[in-house]
Amino acid sequence: MSARNPGIGAAAVREWSQTVPPGSSILDLGCGHGVPVSQVLIVEGFTLYGVDASAKLIAAFRQRFPNAYTECSAVEDSEFFGRTFDGVVAVGLMFLLPAEIQRIVIGKVAKALSPGGKFMFTSPQEPVSWPDALTGHPSVSLGLAGYEQILRAEGLFLVGEGSDEGGNHYFLVSRV
Repeated sequence: MSARNPGIGAAAVREWSQTVPPGSSILDLGCGHGVPVSQVLIVEGFTLYGVDASAKLIAAFRQRFPNAYTECSAVEDSEFFGRTFDGVVAVGLMFLLPAEIQRIVIGKVAKALSPGGKFMFTSPQEPVSWPDALTGHPSVSLGLAGYEQILRAEGLFLVGEGSDEGGNHYFLVSRV
């Protein structure tokens, strides 16, 4: 997603949402202010749960989507992981987390997904690290092979990949 074009990723999320049972519950990790990811999912009729560590972004999210469930928390500490979901999305988040936290989050997603549940997240396809443009903190992609290894260990399977008009790489995952 891009701050300059808040619609980037909307089509990819909409397409992914068609693989999730209509009207089911979806968890948006790192939901930010909710546009476009949560917005698309709410418009498509899903019950949305959003978690973000930024109090300012959660406040904006709550103002936009007062009927959604929200939590201001680091994603790895979210109490929402005590529930089950038919879908989980993490757009623009995973690579911002340290490698070990990414592993923890994937493990928690695996436990929170219902059988047949879907998980979509963005991260570069290649293993790479770089300083985040906004914060200067390190960003890291574990790469296709790294993510596949973690996913398999958690009982999740990579079922596809894609990209959007902003050049974001999507990993499409399913729980058996």
